[in-house]
Amino acid sequence: MLSKEYPIKPSIAIIGAGCSGLTTLKNMVQAGVGEVICFEQNDQIGGNWLFSEKESHSSVCETTHIISSKTMSSFEDFPMPDNYPDYPSHQQVWRYFHDYATHFNLFPHIQFNTRIMEVKVLENDAWELTLSTGEIKTFNYLLIANGHHSKPRIPEELTSFKGELIHSHLYKTNKPFSGKKVLVVGAGNSGCDCAVEISRVAEYTAISVRNPQYIIPKFFLGKPTDTFNKGMAWLPTFLSNPLRRLAVFIQVGRYKDYGLPEPDFAVTKVHPTLNSELLYKIRHGKVTPRTGIKKIENKEVYFQDGKHENFDTIIAATGYKISFPFFSKQFIQWEEGDRVPLYLRMFHPDYKNLIFIGLFQPQGAVWPLSDYQAKLAAKYILKKWKPEGDVKSLAEKDANDISKEFLSAKRHTIEVHYQSFMNKLKKELRKNKFETV
Repeated sequence: MLSKEYPIKPSIAIIGAGCSGLTTLKNMVQAGVGEVICFEQNDQIGGNWLFSEKESHSSVCETTHIISSKTMSSFEDFPMPDNYPDYPSHQQVWRYFHDYATHFNLFPHIQFNTRIMEVKVLENDAWELTLSTGEIKTFNYLLIANGHHSKPRIPEELTSFKGELIHSHLYKTNKPFSGKKVLVVGAGNSGCDCAVEISRVAEYTAISVRNPQYIIPKFFLGKPTDTFNKGMAWLPTFLSNPLRRLAVFIQVGRYKDYGLPEPDFAVTKVHPTLNSELLYKIRHGKVTPRTGIKKIENKEVYFQDGKHENFDTIIAATGYKISFPFFSKQFIQWEEGDRVPLYLRMFHPDYKNLIFIGLFQPQGAVWPLSDYQAKLAAKYILKKWKPEGDVKSLAEKDANDISKEFLSAKRHTIEVHYQSFMNKLKKELRKNKFETV
């Protein structure tokens, strides 16, 4: 058994070798925190960006490109190649992660083809991991970086559909939908991508939009839209919000002219959809907008505005549940929760040596922010930084702030503002609060 007092060089387990897991591993190794092992269920790094046409953990499809520009998506100490386009493809993103892992010599620290079957906390605050290999290993710290786009959420009202019903997680290519009548439910990034791609081959494509969404083209004045928004991050809200609304109006006009509901809230209150083709497809008659669903009878879908149509397939682009299959549901259960109380989206109020990396949804790229989280985690493990105050109170405050900043919805449970969240992490990294051991 491990002693209550951790050794000078503790042992650290990282779950997942996707974007957040890789930067966590890099920062742990660079800081020399101790013995570090990263467990990855697949035979390659990349996580969600490891594309497969077969059903898998990954949710990227054949034509996926990132929705945040390469400038805003690159790791601080490893820029994307100059020859990459503004919005790289999933193949280019995977190559970038592979080069990152090679550059920082991370592969020797990764145990591939190893799924975490069960995790238990021991009396001495250590973590016991049961592996798919049959091994049982114990660690002083557990860092969770398994992502939050693996367990699909399908609303119960869709399950009565008698045609083909799939979640957008399983959408890989538009070929199976050739000649079919398809309804996409949801106008987030996945929903709009599915609708656009399917409309190229389907007999008929519709998209059901229950609530107003900001669907924003990827470019503004010839530049990636997120770089424009970054330039306004320093302005006070009373100035930046009207400017953002004006920018959206200049780009798209009024959403009601596309048959879509008109937002009556600030752009920053929601997770916007970045898509340059959906509005084009709507105005060219290739995608038909529909209101929310009232009921489904057999293969007939009735909409809130009284219209109804028959479909062969429904694709539910309805988000994901926050899932940790290796924890018992009595231990941590946020699948149906409306709030996730973690300080800095990292630190659990009850377990001081359990740290989450990348468990947030920014209005921008996850990876650079995960990098800063990992840097802070390394300082924490080295006893060079500690939270100022009670972690439980700090975690509750963070959850309350999310509730205030964003509209109430499952998709905003872990939402953060990209620039302000980065600034918050940087501020903590500048501090040196040595903990007495």
